[in-house]
Amino acid sequence: MRWRRLALPFVLLSGIGTAVAQDAGPSRQSLDDAWWTGPMLANSAETLPQGHVLVEPYFYDVASKGSDAFGSRAYVLYGLTDRLTVGLIPIVGYNRVSNGPDSSGIGLGDQIVQAQYRLTRFHEGSWLPTLAVQLQETLPTGRYDNLARASDGLGGGAWATTLGLNAQSYFWMPNGRLLRVRLNLTRTFNGDADVSGASVYGTAPGFRGTVRPGDAFYMGTSAEYSVTRRWVLALDLFRSHGAATRVDGSTDPVDALPVPTHLQSGSSDAYGYAPAVEYSFNSSLGVLLGARVIVGGHDATRSVTPAIAINYVH
Repeated sequence: MRWRRLALPFVLLSGIGTAVAQDAGPSRQSLDDAWWTGPMLANSAETLPQGHVLVEPYFYDVASKGSDAFGSRAYVLYGLTDRLTVGLIPIVGYNRVSNGPDSSGIGLGDQIVQAQYRLTRFHEGSWLPTLAVQLQETLPTGRYDNLARASDGLGGGAWATTLGLNAQSYFWMPNGRLLRVRLNLTRTFNGDADVSGASVYGTAPGFRGTVRPGDAFYMGTSAEYSVTRRWVLALDLFRSHGAATRVDGSTDPVDALPVPTHLQSGSSDAYGYAPAVEYSFNSSLGVLLGARVIVGGHDATRSVTPAIAINYVH
């Protein structure tokens, strides 16, 4: 029920846009007239033309009670063919906490490689949206165990494969301005991680064992309204679900026999929104200023994540 209320504005906007698209006048905005940087969260279903490059670094602070997780996440994408885009998502971070020492320095998070293949493309006058399938592989490069400081934990230790379906379409509002909408559906399958000592999974020094992070599902929608050619207002709505994570092993206290250790976290659900403002200097360069807000869910940490992004296409 909460998700239905959260998605209601997006559904209403889409319905209005559909009705207008069926009876659009000559004064409506052309697709070429709108410049976009993309909303804060939702991925595009489009692919880059062959030989073209997109670079979009995000800089953010995940602010929650008692901590700030500063980070940068950059999309570096290349059009291998007109239908296939490949790329990297390098991630770095630094944690500041109020109940312990901060991170010892800026560190690498888990890095991501991805590929996206476009199935269809939106054409004016057609109901068919742009559709694409996406494959991501998360590489366990971030520190996650043998931690002298809990705040140095920036990774998960497990390989993860994410499969996704992205959709994108355009509608015209009653005043003729463009509304671009997106839908993302993803499922993440996590592998096992070998864990030693203190870790991001709550294990203690002396622990040795295996962790199986729970698989995850994500659904997100976005709507972007072209106020002018350069200015765009954007809103993301999202919901995520994570299955339970299981820890199995033993803890070897000093001068004592090893103690079997079995931990299991419950499943989690989170939902929220992300408003943003986009400004484009030209068709190739723009900036975004927004914030992701996790407002609730089950076993979810409420947080506000202000972010700024620079979008460049060549």
